[in-house]
Amino acid sequence: MNTNQPPLPFAPVRGHGRFDYSPIHQRPDYSWPNGTRLAVYLGFNLEHFAFGEGLGAGIGPVSPPPDVLNHAWREYGNRVGAWRCLDMFDALCLPAATILNTALYDHCPALLQACVARGDEMVAHGHTNSVRQSVYSEADERLLLAGCRDIIEKHSGQLPRGWLSPWISDTAVTPDLLSETGYSYNLNWCHDDQPQQMRTRDGQSIWSLPYLQELNDIPMIMHRQMDARDFADMLIDNTDEMLLQSVQQALVMGIALHPYIVGQP
Repeated sequence: MNTNQPPLPFAPVRGHGRFDYSPIHQRPDYSWPNGTRLAVYLGFNLEHFAFGEGLGAGIGPVSPPPDVLNHAWREYGNRVGAWRCLDMFDALCLPAATILNTALYDHCPALLQACVARGDEMVAHGHTNSVRQSVYSEADERLLLAGCRDIIEKHSGQLPRGWLSPWISDTAVTPDLLSETGYSYNLNWCHDDQPQQMRTRDGQSIWSLPYLQELNDIPMIMHRQMDARDFADMLIDNTDEMLLQSVQQALVMGIALHPYIVGQP
Protein backbone atom coordinates (compact mmCIF):
# COMPACT_ATOMS: atom_id res chain seq x y z
CA MET A 1 0.00 0.00 0.00
CA ASN A 2 1.41 3.38 -0.99
CA THR A 3 1.25 5.62 2.08
CA ASN A 4 2.59 8.63 0.18
CA GLN A 5 -0.61 9.15 -1.78
CA PRO A 6 -2.20 12.57 -1.30
CA PRO A 7 -5.53 12.67 0.57
CA LEU A 8 -8.68 12.08 -1.40
CA PRO A 9 -10.13 15.24 -2.99
CA PHE A 10 -12.98 15.42 -0.48
CA ALA A 11 -11.29 14.12 2.64
CA PRO A 12 -11.90 16.18 5.81
CA VAL A 13 -9.61 19.19 6.07
CA ARG A 14 -7.55 19.36 9.24
CA GLY A 15 -8.87 21.77 11.86
CA HIS A 16 -7.61 23.11 15.18
CA GLY A 17 -10.55 21.98 17.33
CA ARG A 18 -10.33 25.06 19.55
CA PHE A 19 -13.79 26.43 18.72
CA ASP A 20 -16.69 25.75 16.37
CA TYR A 21 -17.89 27.89 13.51
CA SER A 22 -20.45 30.44 14.71
CA PRO A 23 -22.17 33.11 12.53
CA ILE A 24 -22.05 36.37 14.47
CA HIS A 25 -25.68 37.28 13.76
CA GLN A 26 -26.99 34.04 15.28
CA ARG A 27 -25.49 34.40 18.78
CA PRO A 28 -27.20 35.35 22.05
CA ASP A 29 -27.18 39.09 22.64
CA TYR A 30 -25.48 40.76 25.60
CA SER A 31 -24.04 44.14 26.57
CA TRP A 32 -20.86 45.32 28.23
CA PRO A 33 -21.05 47.03 31.67
CA ASN A 34 -23.36 50.05 31.89
CA GLY A 35 -25.17 48.94 28.76
CA THR A 36 -22.21 49.68 26.49
CA ARG A 37 -22.31 47.94 23.11
CA LEU A 38 -18.80 48.61 21.77
CA ALA A 39 -15.69 47.93 23.85
CA VAL A 40 -12.48 49.57 22.59
CA TYR A 41 -8.96 48.94 23.83
CA LEU A 42 -5.55 50.37 22.96
CA GLY A 43 -2.91 47.67 22.59
CA PHE A 44 0.29 49.62 23.33
CA ASN A 45 3.15 47.38 22.17
CA LEU A 46 6.46 47.86 23.97
CA GLU A 47 9.11 45.56 22.50
CA HIS A 48 12.82 44.90 22.82
CA PHE A 49 15.18 43.33 20.30
CA ALA A 50 18.65 41.92 20.85
CA PHE A 51 21.41 43.87 19.14
CA GLY A 52 23.01 42.07 16.21
CA GLU A 53 21.46 38.63 16.73
CA GLY A 54 18.15 36.84 16.40
CA LEU A 55 15.22 38.34 14.54
CA GLY A 56 15.58 41.98 13.64
CA ALA A 57 12.85 44.54 13.34
CA GLY A 58 12.54 44.31 9.55
CA ILE A 59 10.62 47.58 9.22
CA GLY A 60 13.21 49.23 6.97
CA PRO A 61 15.57 47.77 4.38
CA VAL A 62 17.21 44.83 6.15
CA SER A 63 20.99 44.95 6.45
CA PRO A 64 23.43 42.28 7.67
CA PRO A 65 23.88 42.20 11.45
CA PRO A 66 24.07 44.29 13.49
CA ASP A 67 21.55 46.26 11.34
CA VAL A 68 21.87 49.48 13.29
CA LEU A 69 19.16 51.25 11.28
CA ASN A 70 16.32 48.91 12.28
CA HIS A 71 17.54 48.38 15.84
CA ALA A 72 17.82 52.10 16.51
CA TRP A 73 14.44 52.80 14.91
CA ARG A 74 12.82 50.38 17.34
CA GLU A 75 14.77 51.87 20.23
CA TYR A 76 13.41 55.33 19.40
CA GLY A 77 10.04 54.02 20.52
CA ASN A 78 11.30 53.10 23.98
CA ARG A 79 13.36 56.27 24.49
CA VAL A 80 11.11 58.91 22.97
CA GLY A 81 7.98 57.72 21.17
CA ALA A 82 6.46 55.79 24.07
CA TRP A 83 6.77 58.78 26.39
CA ARG A 84 5.07 61.03 23.83
CA CYS A 85 2.26 58.48 23.54
CA LEU A 86 1.83 58.28 27.32
CA ASP A 87 1.57 62.08 27.47
CA MET A 88 -1.13 61.92 24.79
CA PHE A 89 -2.98 59.11 26.56
CA ASP A 90 -2.93 61.17 29.78
CA ALA A 91 -4.21 64.28 28.00
CA LEU A 92 -7.08 62.29 26.49
CA CYS A 93 -7.76 60.28 29.70
CA LEU A 94 -7.26 57.03 27.78
CA PRO A 95 -6.29 53.79 29.53
CA ALA A 96 -4.12 51.36 27.61
CA ALA A 97 -3.15 47.71 27.64
CA THR A 98 0.65 47.64 27.84
CA ILE A 99 1.73 44.64 25.75
CA LEU A 100 5.33 44.11 26.82
CA ASN A 101 8.46 42.06 26.34
CA THR A 102 9.77 41.28 29.82
CA ALA A 103 13.34 42.05 28.67
CA LEU A 104 12.30 45.69 29.08
CA TYR A 105 12.45 45.28 32.87
CA ASP A 106 16.22 45.09 32.44
CA HIS A 107 16.48 47.55 29.56
CA CYS A 108 14.17 50.44 30.48
CA PRO A 109 12.27 49.71 33.71
CA ALA A 110 11.23 53.36 34.11
CA LEU A 111 9.00 53.07 31.04
CA LEU A 112 7.11 50.10 32.44
CA GLN A 113 6.86 51.77 35.84
CA ALA A 114 5.20 54.74 34.16
CA CYS A 115 2.60 52.45 32.57
CA VAL A 116 1.85 50.82 35.92
CA ALA A 117 1.56 54.24 37.58
CA ARG A 118 -1.12 55.15 35.02
CA GLY A 119 -3.11 52.08 36.06
CA ASP A 120 -2.65 50.32 32.71
CA GLU A 121 -3.04 46.57 32.44
CA MET A 122 0.20 44.69 31.75
CA VAL A 123 -0.16 42.04 29.03
CA ALA A 124 2.67 39.52 28.54
CA HIS A 125 4.31 39.53 25.09
CA GLY A 126 7.13 37.05 25.59
CA HIS A 127 10.61 37.96 26.77
CA THR A 128 11.96 39.46 23.54
CA ASN A 129 10.79 39.85 19.96
CA SER A 130 14.16 38.55 18.80
CA VAL A 131 12.81 34.97 19.01
CA ARG A 132 9.59 33.55 17.61
CA GLN A 133 7.63 31.57 20.17
CA SER A 134 6.93 28.80 17.66
CA VAL A 135 10.56 27.59 17.77
CA TYR A 136 10.30 26.37 21.37
CA SER A 137 9.69 22.84 22.56
CA GLU A 138 6.62 22.37 24.73
CA ALA A 139 8.74 22.33 27.88
CA ASP A 140 10.59 25.51 26.94
CA GLU A 141 7.37 27.24 25.89
CA ARG A 142 5.89 26.44 29.30
CA LEU A 143 8.96 27.98 30.93
CA LEU A 144 8.53 31.09 28.76
CA LEU A 145 4.87 31.57 29.72
CA ALA A 146 5.43 30.94 33.41
CA GLY A 147 8.61 33.00 33.51
CA CYS A 148 7.05 36.07 31.91
CA ARG A 149 4.09 35.77 34.28
CA ASP A 150 6.39 35.71 37.31
CA ILE A 151 8.60 38.58 36.10
CA ILE A 152 5.63 40.88 35.50
CA GLU A 153 4.12 40.05 38.88
CA LYS A 154 7.45 40.63 40.63
CA HIS A 155 8.28 43.98 39.01
CA SER A 156 4.85 45.48 38.34
CA GLY A 157 2.72 43.95 41.06
CA GLN A 158 0.23 42.54 38.56
CA LEU A 159 -0.42 38.92 37.74
CA PRO A 160 -0.88 39.17 33.96
CA ARG A 161 -4.10 37.71 32.62
CA GLY A 162 -3.40 38.17 28.90
CA TRP A 163 -0.81 36.98 26.39
CA LEU A 164 0.29 37.99 22.89
CA SER A 165 2.97 35.77 21.36
CA PRO A 166 6.06 37.45 19.86
CA TRP A 167 5.36 37.74 16.13
CA ILE A 168 1.99 36.08 16.91
CA SER A 169 3.80 32.76 16.41
CA ASP A 170 2.08 30.01 18.37
CA THR A 171 2.76 26.33 18.64
CA ALA A 172 -0.05 23.77 18.42
CA VAL A 173 -0.29 23.68 22.23
CA THR A 174 -0.04 27.38 23.09
CA PRO A 175 -3.69 27.72 24.23
CA ASP A 176 -3.27 24.64 26.44
CA LEU A 177 -0.11 25.99 28.04
CA LEU A 178 -1.66 29.42 28.57
CA SER A 179 -4.51 27.86 30.51
CA GLU A 180 -2.15 25.63 32.49
CA THR A 181 0.11 28.54 33.48
CA GLY A 182 -2.69 30.78 34.73
CA TYR A 183 -3.56 33.07 31.82
CA SER A 184 -7.21 33.75 31.07
CA TYR A 185 -7.09 35.28 27.58
CA ASN A 186 -4.87 35.53 24.52
CA LEU A 187 -4.67 38.06 21.69
CA ASN A 188 -3.16 35.82 19.02
CA TRP A 189 -6.30 35.14 16.98
CA CYS A 190 -7.99 37.73 14.75
CA HIS A 191 -10.95 35.60 13.69
CA ASP A 192 -13.88 37.48 15.26
CA ASP A 193 -15.27 40.77 16.60
CA GLN A 194 -16.40 39.20 19.87
CA PRO A 195 -14.48 37.32 22.57
CA GLN A 196 -14.57 33.58 21.96
CA GLN A 197 -13.88 30.68 24.29
CA MET A 198 -11.18 28.27 23.15
CA ARG A 199 -11.08 24.64 24.25
CA THR A 200 -7.98 23.42 26.08
CA ARG A 201 -6.81 19.96 27.05
CA ASP A 202 -7.25 20.61 30.78
CA GLY A 203 -10.94 21.30 30.23
CA GLN A 204 -10.59 24.94 31.24
CA SER A 205 -11.47 27.24 28.36
CA ILE A 206 -9.39 30.33 27.64
CA TRP A 207 -10.78 33.48 26.06
CA SER A 208 -9.62 34.71 22.68
CA LEU A 209 -9.91 38.51 22.42
CA PRO A 210 -9.85 40.23 19.00
CA TYR A 211 -6.42 41.63 18.07
CA LEU A 212 -7.02 42.92 14.56
CA GLN A 213 -4.33 43.17 11.91
CA GLU A 214 -6.14 45.96 10.02
CA LEU A 215 -6.24 48.43 12.92
CA ASN A 216 -2.52 47.97 13.44
CA ASP A 217 0.11 50.53 12.51
CA ILE A 218 2.76 47.99 11.40
CA PRO A 219 0.86 46.22 8.59
CA MET A 220 -1.02 49.36 7.56
CA ILE A 221 1.72 52.02 7.63
CA MET A 222 4.91 49.98 7.23
CA HIS A 223 3.89 47.08 4.97
CA ARG A 224 0.98 48.49 2.98
CA GLN A 225 2.59 51.94 3.05
CA MET A 226 -0.58 53.71 4.10
CA ASP A 227 -0.20 57.38 4.92
CA ALA A 228 -0.56 58.11 8.64
CA ARG A 229 -3.48 60.44 7.89
CA ASP A 230 -5.20 57.60 6.02
CA PHE A 231 -4.56 55.29 8.97
CA ALA A 232 -6.21 57.85 11.26
CA ASP A 233 -9.19 58.08 8.91
CA MET A 234 -9.38 54.28 8.89
CA LEU A 235 -9.60 54.20 12.70
CA ILE A 236 -12.37 56.80 12.70
CA ASP A 237 -14.32 55.06 9.94
CA ASN A 238 -13.97 51.69 11.68
CA THR A 239 -15.24 53.17 14.94
CA ASP A 240 -18.24 54.75 13.23
CA GLU A 241 -19.12 51.51 11.44
CA MET A 242 -18.70 49.30 14.51
CA LEU A 243 -20.88 51.66 16.56
CA LEU A 244 -23.62 51.05 14.01
CA GLN A 245 -23.01 47.29 13.95
CA SER A 246 -22.96 47.10 17.76
CA VAL A 247 -26.65 47.95 17.85
CA GLN A 248 -27.19 44.33 16.78
CA GLN A 249 -24.32 42.66 18.68
CA ALA A 250 -21.95 43.75 21.41
CA LEU A 251 -18.49 44.05 19.82
CA VAL A 252 -14.81 44.53 20.63
CA MET A 253 -12.50 46.87 18.72
CA GLY A 254 -8.77 46.66 19.34
CA ILE A 255 -6.21 49.21 18.15
CA ALA A 256 -2.59 48.06 17.97
CA LEU A 257 -0.01 50.83 18.31
CA HIS A 258 3.81 50.75 18.32
CA PRO A 259 5.55 53.86 19.69
CA TYR A 260 8.42 53.89 17.18
CA ILE A 261 5.72 54.52 14.54
CA VAL A 262 2.91 56.51 16.15
CA GLY A 263 5.28 58.20 18.59
CA GLN A 264 7.07 60.08 15.82
CA PRO A 265 6.56 63.86 15.86
